[in-house]
Amino acid sequence: MTVPPRRATPALLQVDSILGRLNGAEALAETCRFLRAEFSQYAWVGVYRLDGAELSLAAWDGDRPTEHTRIPLDRGLCGRAVREGRTVVVGDVRESPEYLACFLETRSEIVVPVRAPDGTILGEIDIDGTAVNAYDQTDERFLVEVARRLSPAVAGATGPRLL
Repeated sequence: MTVPPRRATPALLQVDSILGRLNGAEALAETCRFLRAEFSQYAWVGVYRLDGAELSLAAWDGDRPTEHTRIPLDRGLCGRAVREGRTVVVGDVRESPEYLACFLETRSEIVVPVRAPDGTILGEIDIDGTAVNAYDQTDERFLVEVARRLSPAVAGATGPRLL
């Protein structure tokens, strides 16, 4: 298990604390920083907003920026998560023809939709890892909860926040 309950609960409380202090893009950026610092398997963490037929990078944390600040919904694993309305987990991105390469060291990816209370997709959390099969069901359960909490911040974010 990569995100056991004993780590998930305090981490979710920290996300709640961030969201209690900050709003919009600032809350998203701080959450990205926290997730990356807290979970070593999260090498790059980004949050995208749904903007028409594209995903727009609202916040991120990693060693360097991605070139994919806008992603059409018909491309990549990020687009697939929105098109299918579900979490996408890829154990080895080198075996996925849909993967939009950002970083040579990326081997795994998990993309979790962020939904409004009515179920409408507002955006997504996109996380890259440097190990094959870096993510499992515990990551998915945890990140679905993070996504639920981020919904108001994603709805309130405007424009890309390129840190």
